[in-house]
Amino acid sequence: VQLQASGGGSVQAGGSLRLSCAASRGTFGTNAIGWYRQAPGRQRELVAYISNGGSTHYTDVAKGRFTISRDNAKSTVYLQMNSLKPEDTAVYYCAASRRYEPTSPEDMVYWGRGTLVTVSS
Repeated sequence: VQLQASGGGSVQAGGSLRLSCAASRGTFGTNAIGWYRQAPGRQRELVAYISNGGSTHYTDVAKGRFTISRDNAKSTVYLQMNSLKPEDTAVYYCAASRRYEPTSPEDMVYWGRGTLVTVSS
């Protein structure tokens, strides 16, 4: 499984971005795709994940503002981020897990390179 995240950039507070995570060789053997983020000096944290069946989970940082979705035909998972805040500034990573409900970076077995999101006030 090879994952490629894209879609990061610089936006002002209140703006939106859509991140994409493309699995170049499908997601064989995995059961969920998650988005994590890591801000400077902070630990990597889960933002949201989606299972192969489409079940979703959001952490508090994402609830009400972010939406995770997937297009199985394109082997791509998206993270639509609205109402962005400066504290959302981080490198965002997508990762695949064999677990159905991953909760930590240790649950992920494949990682893509991150994409930087910068939100200015």
